[in-house]
Amino acid sequence: MKSLRQWPGSAGILPAVRGMLPRTFLRTRFVQVIRYRHSALSQSRPARCRTLRAACSRSPVVCAALILFPFVSFASDNPVTIGSKKFTESYVLGEIAKRTLNDAGIPAEHRQGMGGTIILWQALRGRQIDAYPEYTGTIAQEILKTDRKLSLNEIREALVKFDVGATEPLGFNNTYALVMRRSEAERLGLHTISDLRNHPELKIGLTHEFLDRQDGWQPLRARYALPQQNVIGIDHALGYAALKNASIDVKDAYSTDAKIAEYDLVTLEDNLQFFPRYEAVFLYRLSLPASTVTTLRKLEGTLDETRMIRLNAEAERTRNYTRAANLYFQGGTGSTTAAGESFWHKLTRWTLRHLELAGFSLLLAVIVGIPLGIIASRGGPTGHSILGFASVVQTIPSLALLALLVPLPFFGISVRTAIAALFLYGLLPIVRNTASGLQDIPRALRESAIALGLSPMTRLWKIYIPMASRSILAGIKTSAVINIGTATLAALIGAGGLGEPILSGLNLNDHVTILQGAIPAALLALLVQWGFDLTDRVLIPKGLRL
Repeated sequence: MKSLRQWPGSAGILPAVRGMLPRTFLRTRFVQVIRYRHSALSQSRPARCRTLRAACSRSPVVCAALILFPFVSFASDNPVTIGSKKFTESYVLGEIAKRTLNDAGIPAEHRQGMGGTIILWQALRGRQIDAYPEYTGTIAQEILKTDRKLSLNEIREALVKFDVGATEPLGFNNTYALVMRRSEAERLGLHTISDLRNHPELKIGLTHEFLDRQDGWQPLRARYALPQQNVIGIDHALGYAALKNASIDVKDAYSTDAKIAEYDLVTLEDNLQFFPRYEAVFLYRLSLPASTVTTLRKLEGTLDETRMIRLNAEAERTRNYTRAANLYFQGGTGSTTAAGESFWHKLTRWTLRHLELAGFSLLLAVIVGIPLGIIASRGGPTGHSILGFASVVQTIPSLALLALLVPLPFFGISVRTAIAALFLYGLLPIVRNTASGLQDIPRALRESAIALGLSPMTRLWKIYIPMASRSILAGIKTSAVINIGTATLAALIGAGGLGEPILSGLNLNDHVTILQGAIPAALLALLVQWGFDLTDRVLIPKGLRL
């Protein structure tokens, strides 16, 4: 996370804030925020926490500003950011890389479960992350878009033009495979992928990424002339649960998945050798310091298939990726086991980031939405266009909106993208309720205000907006609840929040971990609801309350 001065476009932020806030506030509260920030930068973590507690105890306004503004950073350095995909092995490898760098004295953080290949690749090229675990077959097929098998040297040469490098293989091949329940495979006499030709009735469940990959379902189906039509898209971890309860008969898997042995599944032989080798490597930005790259390369050749399966099994057994990664270091390639982050510390971190995302996006939605609602209340083509735009944005699926914003300049895989998406989603209730509240003001009252000789601005602020305040606050309340719920999706692009345990729980098919994020998010929504109910008593004129 960058500081205010480093943030893109920050040259206009301070003047904008200065223009919105009263002079007295600028001389006191805003200055205090900057002062506390710089004081915290030079301190250790415990001292930094004491400084922030002191700030909050002296001024709630300063405390709120420190939490809500994502461009205020409390990191005195720029840690190396490791990304990972949304499956167990990638989580574990990300934790191993983070621990390896930290043990070498290099600050590092791990953004867990950021999505699929393309999202991680865009994040790496856009400098939102510095490294992530990838596989040679995926690099050749999905990133470099080639159908032929490439050597690692050829891959490296092709990646240079993207300012990206690759380590040597970590030591194991995690190829794609098709798996079935052993009992079903033995009953039907299935041993190879070719054998599937004789059983078009089988139900196949595949990950969404595998359905669209160049080394995925369509080319595989063409190579083997498979007749199956009953193919559905399903999450990787949920696919194992569906296979276990016979909702599907065949699914795609990674050869090092621990659940293959746990669920007593059989891997169908790739007898036509369709899948290339998927040697695990770390991709990294070539602009990283040489010491960081050298440390990452210490992982080369240290993991074989058996050991990786054991780490994956530990992660799924304990629901703890850090503990699974620690097994790697207990094997003699690192220091002693480090204590993992406690649940309450993680819950605090998730909740504060969630409040930051929802709070700042709601603030922007209020600042922009109320003026737009005022304009829309006047009707005409402009008003209809504003309401039409806000309505169209609301119909875009949240995942699609995030995906559309990621490639745009300034956004990428970042907190900015999550806040922008939440801001757009929060506009419609505020704009529509503001417009409706103003349009519902009786005509006689409008004419009376005009007859009194009040200026248009005075009529708006002294009469119309107070009359419409119930409707406006109802829109803001709805927007706040929507933002808190939708903010859980920010974890898909590494923005954190209470979506982190939800995604992790989906990956592990663990309901307890899912609830660690879902329950606090629901409680936050209820607290916001109650908070606005109290606010109604303060801001809505007494004569307009129910």
